[in-house]
Amino acid sequence: MPDYETFERDVLVIGAGGAGLRAAIEASAAGVSVGLVCKSLLGKAHTVMAEGGIAAALANVDERDNWKVHFSDTMRGGQYVNNWRMAELHAREAPDRVRELEAWGAVFDRTKDGRILQRNFGGHKYARLAHVGDRTGLEMIRTLQDHGIHQGIDVYMEHTILSLLKDGDRVVGAFGYERERGRFKIFRAKAIVLATGGIGRAYKITSNSWEYTGDGHSLAYDAGAELIDMEFVQFHPTGMVWPPSVSGILVTEGVRGDGGILTNKEGRRFMFDDIPASYKAQTADNEEEGWRYCQGDKNARRPPELLTRDHVSRCIVREIKEGRGSPHGGVFLDISWIKQKLPNSAEYIKRKLPSMYHQFKQLADIDITEQAMEVGPTTHYIMGGVRVDPDTQMSRLPGLFAAGECAAGINGANRLGGNSLSDLLVFGKRAGEFAAKFAKENSLGEVDNDKIETTAREALAAFERAGNENPYQVQHDLQEIMQHSVGIVRNENEMKPVLDRLKEFRDRANGVRVIGNREFNPGWHTALDLKNLLTVSEAIACAALERKESRGAQFREDYPNKDEALGKVNTIVSKAADGSMQVRLEPIQEMPDNLKQVIEENR
Repeated sequence: MPDYETFERDVLVIGAGGAGLRAAIEASAAGVSVGLVCKSLLGKAHTVMAEGGIAAALANVDERDNWKVHFSDTMRGGQYVNNWRMAELHAREAPDRVRELEAWGAVFDRTKDGRILQRNFGGHKYARLAHVGDRTGLEMIRTLQDHGIHQGIDVYMEHTILSLLKDGDRVVGAFGYERERGRFKIFRAKAIVLATGGIGRAYKITSNSWEYTGDGHSLAYDAGAELIDMEFVQFHPTGMVWPPSVSGILVTEGVRGDGGILTNKEGRRFMFDDIPASYKAQTADNEEEGWRYCQGDKNARRPPELLTRDHVSRCIVREIKEGRGSPHGGVFLDISWIKQKLPNSAEYIKRKLPSMYHQFKQLADIDITEQAMEVGPTTHYIMGGVRVDPDTQMSRLPGLFAAGECAAGINGANRLGGNSLSDLLVFGKRAGEFAAKFAKENSLGEVDNDKIETTAREALAAFERAGNENPYQVQHDLQEIMQHSVGIVRNENEMKPVLDRLKEFRDRANGVRVIGNREFNPGWHTALDLKNLLTVSEAIACAALERKESRGAQFREDYPNKDEALGKVNTIVSKAADGSMQVRLEPIQEMPDNLKQVIEENR
């Protein structure tokens, strides 16, 4: 076997976004050696795209808020298929994680008396999102990186992991390559934390960056871990739709939280037409009350634009399908209308939403202080991921932990905006803490040289084939079919053929030919990503077919209602001995009476 460069660390963190950085910081603070692998450059994490804020019941703006209300909102938003223990830990611990971030140097927007300012967001009963204008994720990454560099963490930038290495059932390392020069690397570790983010690049229209190809999901699945709730893919209601070159880029929910309204081509606020019964008591039925809510009136009800993301997305799709959409196939999001309410509206918008102002000015030549934006749903986040223990974040495989978007449980059928950033902090910390504990209790395992050599041969096969299949074309065709058939609105007649098509895509992926050499070769990188994209696409389609109901982010035309029995189960995806994908339903553990009481009190 070639003599590949080998690194040994107590804990290896794969992914350098919010969850990965927080895990690395916590593990290093526990006194173990830590390696941090990232697919692109440090600081380019997708966390920077989380613009609106960090959800935490600090009660700085509304004293009625507390962890119990936050927990209840999260469970209601997730349609009660959440892991209730994760939702509880998240709600309880998020305030401390935000204060900790502040102590490390995060610069938040402030209330008049100097406390962290919080804004309204969809699905949250009270103003709860700590924020830095509309650049919160960027500030989080800056703060975590600045703090992390003093912890003695070794960072391996522009490296991609191809497989996890096992000694028996235990995960003991990872095998990957340096993207710049194509050289293979072995990472031996006593514990591994997956923090690789999501799967958005399996879809044509997405807010996700190029790195989001389901790497952590696929690595864990191939190693023998279980994936849960993969049918629940969140489509953010507001992504850019024009010009085509920027289609899918996120338009933060903060626009609506600060007073933005959704209208169709007739100028009507269509969100008033469809308010779910479970949210009627909390939702304004007139424009004036909704505006007062956005301005901080604690007695006002929230505008319907701040309902959960799955509901708003479906309402937008309805307007477009019924011919009331905008000229480029979206609807209008208008914050400029507030000039009727505020004499200094332009300054207010630029101060509250600086990134959005510059984004539309530079990319679409639109001044959002004067004109409405065109927006439409964009693939944004997956609630499903690696099944983990709620307290330790360890998967069913000893030594393998997961946190952030590639882990699952906290969000159930639908994530509330802002919960992703506090999720990264709460469970990134826990993953790092318990990975370090595991590393202290275990020695380095033996790596399987045969496995390494097989993976290396498979990775290089694309250079040696005689075929002419283009990796970019395979990815494009996969994205098209996932967008069309396993998107916002689903049915069995469209999804079942997808499974057959995915087999075709696998054959095509196995026939991809790459020209050139291993150095600086993006075509090769794309070819290697195809395996992960195909795995997560199959998992999403299989789980979506298995859940024969509409719940949260899954809407089935052929099963438009909720099924009470299915509200008590999770879908579990695992790899069978013969390599096939298996899907089963498993009952959710009964919630304890004290948490049932909390939900009852906060309906």
